[in-house]
Amino acid sequence: MMIKKGLIALALFGFAAATLAKQTVCVFDPVGKSGDAFALAKDYALEAKKWGADIDLRAYVDERVAAEDLKVGQCDGAIISGLRGRQFNKYVGSLDAVGALTDLKTAILAYQLLSKPQAAKSMINGPYEIAGLGTIGPAYLFVADRSINTLAKAAGKKVGVFAYDEAQPKLVAQIGAQAVSVDVTNAGAKFNNHQIDIVPAPIVAYKPFELYKGLGDKGGIVKFPLTQISANFIIRKDKFPDGFGQKSREWVAGQLGRTFNIISKYEKEIPTKYWMVIPPEEQVNYMKMMREARISLTKAGIYDPKMMNFLKKVRCKQNPNNFECALNDE
Repeated sequence: MMIKKGLIALALFGFAAATLAKQTVCVFDPVGKSGDAFALAKDYALEAKKWGADIDLRAYVDERVAAEDLKVGQCDGAIISGLRGRQFNKYVGSLDAVGALTDLKTAILAYQLLSKPQAAKSMINGPYEIAGLGTIGPAYLFVADRSINTLAKAAGKKVGVFAYDEAQPKLVAQIGAQAVSVDVTNAGAKFNNHQIDIVPAPIVAYKPFELYKGLGDKGGIVKFPLTQISANFIIRKDKFPDGFGQKSREWVAGQLGRTFNIISKYEKEIPTKYWMVIPPEEQVNYMKMMREARISLTKAGIYDPKMMNFLKKVRCKQNPNNFECALNDE
């Protein structure tokens, strides 16, 4: 009888230990612990206690390392960009497809729909689950010379591309420019030292990567978003309580307004002289080029076709008169 009681006690102790086990979440923030992403993660960790998680946050200034540590089990979860997260979930990672979500309103709608229980199955891929969809903001083209104000003028120029994103070199080749491999740790330095003429980046990168140095007196930022860069919270689902992912996704979706306010604040801090507003006819050229590239990259297996179809439906819900809504090739 004593042995039986001892076994029960051990079993209960084991259960208690399992429920109290900490989860390590690795947070990519180029500024580190003092950045906005890490601040949001701290608020999230407090909320997650209500869902049975006890999260220990670690700041990473190198996104590649955060993703690798998630892969090898050093992290139970990681907050990284959708571009880097595509390797864990191709469907969700295709949210960042070029030209697929160019305005904030459409992006919010897409993220909110994907955070509903109806989309839960698509959030899981093998051992990984997307436990939150946020945004890092629009990706703009930073150009070293304002004379590069059309796609035609980008031909022959050196463009920084993230080598781990197969889509970027193909896009650059399409406009006749030269792709130069960069990563988060050196993209700013290469632009600032004029090793590259153009770098696509979110506005939140302007200060930490000192992109104003590369812009100087001649440079500018093309005020036409290529896409919205999503932020993915990816977890190893066996390390978190049952039902955690859905509760998490819904809470993160409820914070989107706060995230967009942060991005808006950053945009307002950019000196007016740097913004380059391109004429409507050139905007149409951008849209057509990005659409053709998106279709081509989907056929090549880089973007997920189901996600492309979903995003088209979201865009056409927001803007039913758009020319693409009458077409059936995406």
